[in-house]
Amino acid sequence: MSRSEAADHDRQNRLHAGEPATSGERTHAQIRAIVIGIMLAMFLAALNQTIVATALPTMGRDFDDFENLSWIVTAYLLTSTAVSPLYGKFSDIYGRRAMMLTAIGIFAAGSLMCAVAPNMLVLIVGRGLQGVGGGGILPIAQSILADIIAPRSRGRWQAYMGSVWVSAGALGPVLGGVLSQHGHWRLVFWVNLPLSAAAALMTWRRLGDLPRHARVHRLDLLGALLMMAAAIPLLLALTWGGARYAWTSPVILSLIALSGVLTVVFTWHLTRATEPFLPLEVMANPIMRWGTASTSFAMGTSIGLTIFVPLYFEVVHKLSATESGLAMIPLVGLTTPGSILSGRAMMYLKHYKWVPIVGLVCGIVALLVLAWRPTLPLNTVIGLLTISAMAIGTVYPVATVSIQNALARHQVGIAMGAMNFFRSLGSALIVAVMGAIILAYLGAVPERGTGAGSLGAFAASLGIDLADVFRWVFVCAAVCLALSLVAIAGMEERPLRTTTAPTPATALAADPGAATPAG
Repeated sequence: MSRSEAADHDRQNRLHAGEPATSGERTHAQIRAIVIGIMLAMFLAALNQTIVATALPTMGRDFDDFENLSWIVTAYLLTSTAVSPLYGKFSDIYGRRAMMLTAIGIFAAGSLMCAVAPNMLVLIVGRGLQGVGGGGILPIAQSILADIIAPRSRGRWQAYMGSVWVSAGALGPVLGGVLSQHGHWRLVFWVNLPLSAAAALMTWRRLGDLPRHARVHRLDLLGALLMMAAAIPLLLALTWGGARYAWTSPVILSLIALSGVLTVVFTWHLTRATEPFLPLEVMANPIMRWGTASTSFAMGTSIGLTIFVPLYFEVVHKLSATESGLAMIPLVGLTTPGSILSGRAMMYLKHYKWVPIVGLVCGIVALLVLAWRPTLPLNTVIGLLTISAMAIGTVYPVATVSIQNALARHQVGIAMGAMNFFRSLGSALIVAVMGAIILAYLGAVPERGTGAGSLGAFAASLGIDLADVFRWVFVCAAVCLALSLVAIAGMEERPLRTTTAPTPATALAADPGAATPAG
């Protein structure tokens, strides 16, 4: 064992024992306290995305407005996606704690607005304001992990934080249904206020000594506005296409064209700005490109399956809505064990990419088997979806930590914001493609409010085999995982740093201003 390898080994042993590896690093207990604090903030944002779903029909009946009901979801999606890179950039400049508190405060204000909304318009505006706050929580949380945990050990903690989304995904729909059925739908927003207060308190107490990067910045507000302006028409087109309007309608084509023009203008602006909103060296980094692509395809597949597989269970396997929800637990819940496996492997394996590569191959095979025989017995189907879920989970820690490991510390925030931005766009695109597949056969997708029973009767009247329809949904999912596999295989596998401190050469070249602790 070389001297450097022995030093790394000793540093890891000291960290696992709860001792700081160097004077600038934290003990395991200190890290755990910080992670618990940001996990509460993440739970707040994750719960909000699932608790509202089951309360939507009650909101529509209360306001006697079902036509605009989809905007309650769309408004949050648009604003949360658009602001993610902005929070990442701001956190690099002004510090993680300040921006996390800002995000939580805006989210709480939006929740209060929704809770007291007198009509549908105010409720939709409140949801948009919630998105402005909620969209910043995840990229800031990921950046905080990069500040306090060395890349070699970071994958395990990333996986633990992923369990927050699983917990919220399981609890949210149940809690939303109970509150709206036995209380009032406004309670799904009131419950955010004490959670926001607790998250803000923990953020204030535990994130005070996170590093800030003392560099002179010129904030590119025009670039930020152009990026958000280009994203919103595209998201609207992907959300409305095939559901509210036909894909070839003038509205959808105009939105896509507008997004394309604004994207060209934004790209032109990046090449001329003194300090562009998305730094060119970040976007030009091949690990950033390949890692973002891999995690985008993986997440889009996961979200698409989560949306359409319940319908598959109901119309192909004749399950009730409750039974379908229970059958979905492995698909929703077992991405976290895959993430934990991948994250822990990064702590010990030199060639850590092999875990997601092998996992994705298994996931692709499982989905192809489902595509080949969509009428397999229910237990077999659940087993194959379990394999796919664990495979998807293996991608997240490797892609995220590899990106953080490849960039200068003062660029991590904007990188995490950009990664989450493109993941949201990719997920919306994949969901739109899966919806278009069902639309092509049936002329209806779940977002249009077509129930499983009426959809089955409609298909039977046309002589359509619903199992054959979902065969192509599984083919689409397998293709997306194959693209994720290609991206993760093409991503460079750099040695992971074993300390949070940058090397002197990297610090001097990439970050002339030394990192200083926030007061």
